[in-house]
Amino acid sequence: MREDIMLDEKNVITMKLLHYFITEKNYNPIILQGVEDEIWLENLDEDCKVIRIVSNYIHNDEQFDFDVFKTKRILKKIKKKTFSFRLNVMSIFLDLGDNITEDINSDPNLMSIKVTEEADIGKSSLITKWFPDLAKKLIYNEKGVELFMKITGDINQHNKEDASRLEKVFKSKTPYVTYFLIALNCIFFFVPLILGQYDYVIDALCVHGPSIRAGQYYRLLTGIVMHGSFIHLFVNCYSLYIVGSQIESFLGKVKYIIIYLFAGLTGSLLSITLSGSVGSVGASGAIFGLMGALIYFGYYYRVYLGNVVKTQLLPIVAVNLIYGFLAQGVDNAAHIGGLIGGAIITMALGVKDKSSTFEKVNGWIIAGIFLTFLGYMGLVLAGK
Repeated sequence: MREDIMLDEKNVITMKLLHYFITEKNYNPIILQGVEDEIWLENLDEDCKVIRIVSNYIHNDEQFDFDVFKTKRILKKIKKKTFSFRLNVMSIFLDLGDNITEDINSDPNLMSIKVTEEADIGKSSLITKWFPDLAKKLIYNEKGVELFMKITGDINQHNKEDASRLEKVFKSKTPYVTYFLIALNCIFFFVPLILGQYDYVIDALCVHGPSIRAGQYYRLLTGIVMHGSFIHLFVNCYSLYIVGSQIESFLGKVKYIIIYLFAGLTGSLLSITLSGSVGSVGASGAIFGLMGALIYFGYYYRVYLGNVVKTQLLPIVAVNLIYGFLAQGVDNAAHIGGLIGGAIITMALGVKDKSSTFEKVNGWIIAGIFLTFLGYMGLVLAGK
């Protein structure tokens, strides 16, 4: 009985397609409630981001129209979860009836392919366009149960490797760099306070436009380790622990340090551009940079972190920025400069196993332009 099932043409094609899209193209199954006789696969790094393998029998135009309606409704949910504006979808129908008279490819974003036998795959112009090697990859020496064992074994091995990669990314790690940065902030607050030199150190190290333009460039970074009060220090250290430990775990210690310093620098530069001669202190610009980095990272892992980014991180960033505009004494320019700088430098550094060389090169170019622009605005134009 089992061998008879394996020899069924529709099941064989389904298995071969799954093997190709999962092991060759790194598509992942999408779990959908209430959807039967069809398999959904996604890979947001591919141009064709969603693949549907539909095995249920669709015998007339009304059923096909309902299938299109249902597909669009599900796609809306996927778009919201993955922050995608457009999703190209390829539906491979394995049992599409001859009674369908309408054009099944009237919507360019909802590609439909009728496959009655395996040879139809090589004849499809759409498949040839998007997946030119698919027909060749469906040729196997194994048959029947042997084919089933090979395909399931390969898919299981691929899933294990994927799970191992995800575990390395999301596994909790001791945030030594975060602890060091928190300790550094505390040292620069409590030591001068104990020695009675608090006001002097603040004046000497704060982010102050006229002093920086006079040559004291070190203030662009020393200002991010100074804080105006114990509450200010506590809030920033707590935020640094929450956000920084995540970035350190997800991206690694070296990238974390680079992001923190670059965001602190861009935050300070935008601050002296807009604040006039008013001095400022605090690590919040660099912390906003870490939030920008986390948003950028979350975009690549939006299948796993989409709801977290949408319901937690983005609202926190928005609320803090709005509060910065409404409250007095908050250097919102540093927050905005750090947020943008953190996202840009993360693009340049790249997300492991996700970012392409092209994206990283573009990131470095944009980071250079952004830093040069802020440098000119803050160090030259603001001083005139």
